[in-house]
Amino acid sequence: MYLRTLSAATNVCKTESEQDLGRSRSSSSLPGRNRFTSEQSVTPPRGGASNVSVGKRQGQFMTAVVAVRAAPENIPETDPSFAFRGVALIASIAAIALTVTAGRYEFFGDELYFLSAGRRLDYTYADQGVVVPLFAWIADQLAPGSVTALRFPAVVMGVGAIVVAALIAYELRGSHRVQLLAAGTYATSYLVATQVVLSTFSFDATLTAVITWLFIRWVRTRQDWLLVVAGLVAAVDMQVKWMIPIVWACLGLAVILCGPREILRRPALWVSTGILASSVIPILYWQSHNNWPQLAMGPIIGAEQDATGYGPPGFIPQWLGLAGFLGALLIAVGFWAVFKQQSLRPYRFIAVALVIMTTFVIITHGRPYYPTGFFPAMFAIGAVGLWQYDRKRWMNLALIPIAGLSVLTFIAMITVTPLPPSWRTPAENAIDLGIRSAFWGTTNWSDMVSAIDTGYNTLPPAEKANAVIMAQGYWQAGAVEQFGGQYDLPATYSPSRGFGFFGPPPDSATSVIYVGLDTAEPELRSRFAEVERVVHLDDPMGIPGIDRMVAVWRCTGPKQPWSIMWDSMTTLYFDLGLWHDPRATTRPTH
Repeated sequence: MYLRTLSAATNVCKTESEQDLGRSRSSSSLPGRNRFTSEQSVTPPRGGASNVSVGKRQGQFMTAVVAVRAAPENIPETDPSFAFRGVALIASIAAIALTVTAGRYEFFGDELYFLSAGRRLDYTYADQGVVVPLFAWIADQLAPGSVTALRFPAVVMGVGAIVVAALIAYELRGSHRVQLLAAGTYATSYLVATQVVLSTFSFDATLTAVITWLFIRWVRTRQDWLLVVAGLVAAVDMQVKWMIPIVWACLGLAVILCGPREILRRPALWVSTGILASSVIPILYWQSHNNWPQLAMGPIIGAEQDATGYGPPGFIPQWLGLAGFLGALLIAVGFWAVFKQQSLRPYRFIAVALVIMTTFVIITHGRPYYPTGFFPAMFAIGAVGLWQYDRKRWMNLALIPIAGLSVLTFIAMITVTPLPPSWRTPAENAIDLGIRSAFWGTTNWSDMVSAIDTGYNTLPPAEKANAVIMAQGYWQAGAVEQFGGQYDLPATYSPSRGFGFFGPPPDSATSVIYVGLDTAEPELRSRFAEVERVVHLDDPMGIPGIDRMVAVWRCTGPKQPWSIMWDSMTTLYFDLGLWHDPRATTRPTH
């Protein structure tokens, strides 16, 4: 550094000397003027510095003093520090707000399924890993029946993503304001409000964000151990949701397209890829012994997304809606900045990876939230790009209402919803059903379970000894297990999705109390000697499968042993009541 300083000072002095020499030559022909004589001398003073005398004119010396030290000097840190206090404040406020309001919705159907899966802990399941059922089991042990306790791990994940957004902004050398902007954007997005419901997405979004942070930090520091840690995080995420290999592939393709390609020559990258690949092996083993259910889930999820979310045309509006007003702006700025601002060009692979993954999800008719693990990084990149841009005054003023609107909509989301029941209107189709779930939640589980108890009590005592409960849908089965304890109901089974892989009833079960859509009776009569409908629930304002279009049957005399009949009943399709996929078929579990 000191050699550069000496060189720069010498060049400056040389330039000044030449300029003065030129002026003296131009004036040498004038009478009474003496020619300028260049003179240089170096006189080292005490302490290791040297005076460099450049020249003398009319008795005055022009001197540049350059400090040259043998010992290194402490240079003040010019890069911004991490905005610990500000980020901690935002994260704390978000944690409190999300925890206090976490229980405003009743259990969602998938949460009930995760509780049931947690009661049957295994190293993997039909359509997700073990992590979410494990946390559901822990919550159920610590606070049985508490919605808030069940969702607290998801709250922690959401708050973690807020911190990761700030950390990425810090890695991009963003100021404290930039870090707080990135953190605040995630904290006020619809994404974090959605993330609070316990699901695979709750964990996957944050773990994907951590992986992007580690890759971004590697670009800045070139510390290869970061890549190994990224592989370990990906391996953990593989035990949550099986999208992470696609994320990894999208990052790799983006690096090939726009760099930094140096990472491809680092052994640590291939070690981390090997770690991720190794974590897939137990899952592949389970899938191969259970008829590969995950391979069949893609088209099924796509059909459901088309029915409830307008399909690919509705993807981008929902995708941007998850980002929120301020988040959508920062994503747009981020895409511009990684190609236009020199300091952010090394990180353009993040934006390209997001485009690749979003395109893949749209083509395969996936859920809009699948690519949102990249959002914290894009919020941070957009915040840095926005701050580096030479903004006009009106731009700064325009940010105020956008930020204010984001905050207000977030507050409304966690305080106003679910909306009052009196505002409900009948759901006429699958899209209405999706809107209904978002603004009112899934309610009245207890009414359905009470109806099942009514049906169970119609059995004579002798039949109760060999009776089981069977639910058409895995949501219903989870609800029976969660709320049925107060009724002393028998064991619950369901051929629906992951629940079907928990196994069939014992062959000794000769009486079944069956709950499902009121259209199920023809199917039941083909499987049982006697079928009698004992309860019918059909609240016009209810939700199909819970308290609308639902019936309870008493079925006796199964026509085949359960060990044989089960694989002809199991299916990965989930009948939504208001919409039925014509491609719906049964699928054996083995």
